[in-house]
Amino acid sequence: MHKDLEKVLFTQEELAARVRELGARITKDYEGKSLLLVCILKGAVTFFADLAREIKLPVEYDFMVCSSYGDSTDSSGFVKIRKDLDTDAKGKDILIIEDIIDTGTTLSRLKPILEDRGAASVKIATILNKPSRRRADVHVDYNGFEIPDAFVVGYGLDYAGRYRNIPYVGILKESVYKA
Repeated sequence: MHKDLEKVLFTQEELAARVRELGARITKDYEGKSLLLVCILKGAVTFFADLAREIKLPVEYDFMVCSSYGDSTDSSGFVKIRKDLDTDAKGKDILIIEDIIDTGTTLSRLKPILEDRGAASVKIATILNKPSRRRADVHVDYNGFEIPDAFVVGYGLDYAGRYRNIPYVGILKESVYKA
């Protein structure tokens, strides 16, 4: 797997340190509130698990699967919810946990949906943010790292279902995905 990478962007240690920092900020910001962590599957599960352990508050977990890409590599602009929340959003402070924010299309549509369901608040946390590709206005409340416009894998991010288990984030060689 590692031979398919052009270079490492963030080591396992750098990711862990940043997740600890984000967890401390979230703990402080949500003290005394009823926090629902919503993991956007599948890519965010690694970050979600690490971040949840760093939040020193009682929290609830739930999971969603959303897509704005369908069978294409370009966003359609329409968000399809493939797996919805099992928890009622009404009155909850919701923190959406995402692996990477690229165009922003999915989150720009998902956040208002959760707000319309009566959530007390909806904020966003991501480990990777790629603002150079943004098409939709999305405010990231808890940002791990900004990254260049490159195809990244590892720490939950994949290409064709592979590379999710790499414990760091690296840039995938073009020869792998343009072959």
